[in-house]
Amino acid sequence: MANQPVLIRAASLVKRYGRRTVVDGISLSVNAGEVLAVIGPNGAGKSTTLDLILRLRTPDEGTVEYAESHLRRRIGVQLQSTPLFPGFTALENMRLAAAFHRLRLRDAELLRRLAACGLADAAKTDAARLSGGQQKRLAIAMALVHDPKLLFLDEPTAALDPRARREVRELIGSLAEGGTSVVFTSHEMEEVHRLADRIVFIGAGRILAEGTPESLLDAYHAPDLEQLYLRLTAG
Repeated sequence: MANQPVLIRAASLVKRYGRRTVVDGISLSVNAGEVLAVIGPNGAGKSTTLDLILRLRTPDEGTVEYAESHLRRRIGVQLQSTPLFPGFTALENMRLAAAFHRLRLRDAELLRRLAACGLADAAKTDAARLSGGQQKRLAIAMALVHDPKLLFLDEPTAALDPRARREVRELIGSLAEGGTSVVFTSHEMEEVHRLADRIVFIGAGRILAEGTPESLLDAYHAPDLEQLYLRLTAG
């Protein structure tokens, strides 16, 4: 992934709230064609860092540069809470998502996109009646409705049962294989090891470690990512 073009480059980001520094000098890049995991304890500054990268918040110091001026329009975001519209079917939710992007897509195209997310048989089902895994996949399908180049996922498998987690992980894998760059957060270290090409550990607003799963395990002589996570975040 080191030879892939850089889509986003963040340098020396700082974000303060009053006297509390939430992000303290973080620099990182997001490369084309990679799956990047941003992980760390709750309150470590992960979400704020991603908000800064997405330009949802303004840093007090530092810069965020996009490789292309129109890249922001090619970014999809799936938040941890599933933003579905109750009383609407999966297909109707897709229509609304397309409308938000000012897209006029035929139902056949929306159905194709639902099918790509494993929801071909759920198009006419009320979104509220979908299983947890189906709701997550629908949320991801909605985030993909405008063919983004880069997809941000905030704990995409949180609170899901094992089967639903597998479904979402398989979807993320297929997206990456199809050329979509993915940035995700997770507390499931097995999931991170399975999906991520590169990992950024964040703690107390700073980057604690960065690299491929294998290079990090070798560098810290750790048997697995869970042990490495515990070691890096101790104290």
